[in-house]
Amino acid sequence: MRLDDYRTSDNVSDQRGQSFGGGGGFGGGGGALGLIFSLVASRFGIGGIIVLAIGAMLLGFNPFSGGGGSGVVSPGTQAVQGTRDATQSCAVDESSRFSCQVLASTEDTWASLFQASGSQYQPATLVFYGGQGMSGCGAAQSAMGPFYCPSDNGVYLDTGFFQELQQRYGAAGDFAQAYVIAHEVGHHVQTLVGTSNGVRALQARSSQAEGNRVQVAMELQADCYAGVWAARNRNRLEPGDVQEGMTAAAAIGDDTLQRAAGQRPVPESFTHGTSAERQQWLRRGLETGDPDQCDTFAAMGIRL
Repeated sequence: MRLDDYRTSDNVSDQRGQSFGGGGGFGGGGGALGLIFSLVASRFGIGGIIVLAIGAMLLGFNPFSGGGGSGVVSPGTQAVQGTRDATQSCAVDESSRFSCQVLASTEDTWASLFQASGSQYQPATLVFYGGQGMSGCGAAQSAMGPFYCPSDNGVYLDTGFFQELQQRYGAAGDFAQAYVIAHEVGHHVQTLVGTSNGVRALQARSSQAEGNRVQVAMELQADCYAGVWAARNRNRLEPGDVQEGMTAAAAIGDDTLQRAAGQRPVPESFTHGTSAERQQWLRRGLETGDPDQCDTFAAMGIRL
């Protein structure tokens, strides 16, 4: 993807090189279980198995049994601001610069779409961290992968994840990396338009299995929104970019990840959708470039 001449975003914070102690309160009474499911529910998907496994070890439950937390993110902890400014943060390395350019591109794209609908887009903040960090939703760890925190409108990213994306999951290429960021920005769009609140309200009165199904719709919509962003920047796509995105989407389906973890896929436990579903909705966004075509909830018979 050709973004070498694109501006970098000013909405960037940096926690790399900082030290964070363990523990800390996350508010809302959810405890460790609530935190685990909150971050699984709002993240890109690849680390979900890892995070759930951590939950099983710490809390003594089967993460694939359907029990546990609701996925509601509880505000409480404030994000930690870094010492570098946005320009310095974006210049740390090539991955940082590319990430800042992708964020800037999503800002311009969604600002235009929001303006066309008579509203104003409020950008998310990209927060770099290395290994561990702190968000408005609690602790950040690299095993969680990229995630979005609605409490502080932050997209949290350890750029070392891009290497894991390529080496462990076979999803190489700059467009695969851009898809990761655009997906998390998709969650930010859902927060701005009120979808996230509707999802949490519905989950609060649903069974675990039904709550997971609603979460799947939310994640697939974020995939579709990522496709919309790419479609609106089609002039910057290069040969092979779309296939890179499809490869990444296939690599992070719940069914694929559960098999890779030695588990039999359990549809009731899915929180992000199958590989085929993630590819389908990313493709929908790419082909239409229209966020109105991303109503995954209606497609799944879910009424918020």
